[in-house]
Amino acid sequence: MDHGAETIRALAVAVAARVPVVLWGPPGSGKTSAVQALAHAAGLPCEVVIAAIREPSDFAGLPVVAGDGVSFAPPSWARRLVAAGRGVLFLDELSTAPPAVQAALLRVVLERVVGDLVLPDEVVVVAAANPPEQAADGWDLAAPLANRFCHLDWRLDASMFAHGMVGGFPAPAPVVLPSGWEREVVRANALVGTFATLRPALLSLPPADPDAAGRAWPSPRSWEIAARLWAAAVAAGVGPGVQSLLVRGAVGDGAGVEFLAWAAELDLPDPEAVLADPTSFVVPERGDRAFAALSSVVGAVAAAPTPERWAAGWVVLDIAGRTVPDVAATAARVLARCRPDGVAAPPEVARFLPLLRDAGLLS
Repeated sequence: MDHGAETIRALAVAVAARVPVVLWGPPGSGKTSAVQALAHAAGLPCEVVIAAIREPSDFAGLPVVAGDGVSFAPPSWARRLVAAGRGVLFLDELSTAPPAVQAALLRVVLERVVGDLVLPDEVVVVAAANPPEQAADGWDLAAPLANRFCHLDWRLDASMFAHGMVGGFPAPAPVVLPSGWEREVVRANALVGTFATLRPALLSLPPADPDAAGRAWPSPRSWEIAARLWAAAVAAGVGPGVQSLLVRGAVGDGAGVEFLAWAAELDLPDPEAVLADPTSFVVPERGDRAFAALSSVVGAVAAAPTPERWAAGWVVLDIAGRTVPDVAATAARVLARCRPDGVAAPPEVARFLPLLRDAGLLS
């Protein structure tokens, strides 16, 4: 798969996962057409908002005096998305938005709040931007706004252009994630959390250079975005090239490449398979693998803390406690916090009882 096709696939995965994404590319390279075609192919209404010609009140809401208070009236495009219950909010020409407009976009992109209106969870924010030196009256993206997006470099390959000119440009194929795909997020969160303990310097690294700060860089927020995108890519069955684009698009090339290289060596067990047969769990020899494996198992329990899963989690930790007690103790604190109401502690908790009593987690 060439770079252009991988970028389109990465865009489709981000849209399916409902993660804000921005396409960077020169003017006239088909970014807007690709986004609109993808939305149409996915059956999603697409509201195009050109940031360059908007005012802050178009996103923060227009103040309206009502009785003794003030409300912030949302624009018509926001009301249409709420009525549809899903869709794509396409912010075109994002790099021409002045700082005041970018500031007003912060809550829109991250929280989907427009004025006093909350957009549905099934609305995804997609943006297109030209590099500032190629944009009309262009601006660098403010670091807080840039850190809310996955950044993808848009390149239209000559072969794709040639075929499109002759036979028409095909609509990008949407990605449909399987039911329950968010279980993969549990494993992704465990990977990211383990990596952060190994490389704490990469947890938050805002660039000093304004150009770099306007693109992807690592922060707790962008690592969370990277984990969700990685999970969606795994669930969608896309290749490693697309996974790499998404992770690097969230946290930057340096941190992203290092994380992907480390994660590729782990070969972790499926936490759901472990919980289904906890006595068969084999503790990985490497400390980082053991930490990541236990974190994913405990995270899976926390995502659906039934009595049976909680008890199975303690069986796994009891096995791990025989060889890696420090790692198991860390996971035990998390597992104790998601105890189902009214469930008695299983015998396997005995190994960790002094620790959990001291922490006030079990009596």
